[in-house]
Amino acid sequence: MKFLDVKTDFAFKKVFGSEGSKDILISFLNALITFPDGEIIEDLTIADPYQIPLLKGMKDSYVDVKARLSNKTSVIIEMQVLNVEGFEQRILYNAAKSYSSQLVKGKKYHLLNPVIAITITDFDMFKEIVDYKTVFRLIEKQHLIEYSGDIELIFIELPKFEKTETELVNIIDKWVFFVKNSGSLEYIPEALSQSPAIVHAFEIANEARLTPEEHEAQWKRLDFIMLQQGSIEYAEKIGRAKGLAEGMAEGKAEGKAEERLENARKMKLIGVAIDVIMQVTGLSREEIENLV
Repeated sequence: MKFLDVKTDFAFKKVFGSEGSKDILISFLNALITFPDGEIIEDLTIADPYQIPLLKGMKDSYVDVKARLSNKTSVIIEMQVLNVEGFEQRILYNAAKSYSSQLVKGKKYHLLNPVIAITITDFDMFKEIVDYKTVFRLIEKQHLIEYSGDIELIFIELPKFEKTETELVNIIDKWVFFVKNSGSLEYIPEALSQSPAIVHAFEIANEARLTPEEHEAQWKRLDFIMLQQGSIEYAEKIGRAKGLAEGMAEGKAEGKAEERLENARKMKLIGVAIDVIMQVTGLSREEIENLV
């Protein structure tokens, strides 16, 4: 068997945001989100379910899966492969927009419902943190008092997840392993076969079940992402080369400046007039007078 790489926006939306993905998404969110008093998600509604024509026309490197839980909490899930400029700001903007857009004219503020934004990245976001999962809320800095839990940001950084199949302990391990490795697997690992929701996710991700249109969409998205990654790597390479060239130029300039000072010092020692030294070296009178 061959499975879709669900790190691509097309496959991620198909697996987690299809009409028949409710059980998958419930299991996935229950693994990632910790609610007070041990509450769990029992039902949800998937907004804007997966559609091939919509995905084929996408020009961005991401797509959201959106759901509304039975407790009225809104959840935004995003899979991001490319670390593009403004990415962190976009996450916060989308969460705040989802929160504020609930307030239609005449509605009271206390009726606003919480928003949880889950972001899965195929690159390191917080290099100073070793954990692959991080959770952010609005908290007072000194006393760590929570101002409000209405907006919560959850991040899963895939490169930091290094567990093998035999090391998977709980359901969150299994889901993150699935997201990171599905595209390189040829069978359903034994550790994951015990979860009906994950098995269902593998069934949807099975490439043998794709239509020709879906194969085309997946190929186009993979091609787009590879081109974008190549562009980013090329830009970084040019930036490093430019930095090296600038450094060499600066070094040469510093060397020439030091050479002029040394020549001026020698001429001063043998009694050459300062005006002459200024003319030969281009140094100022003050610079020459300060030489020892």
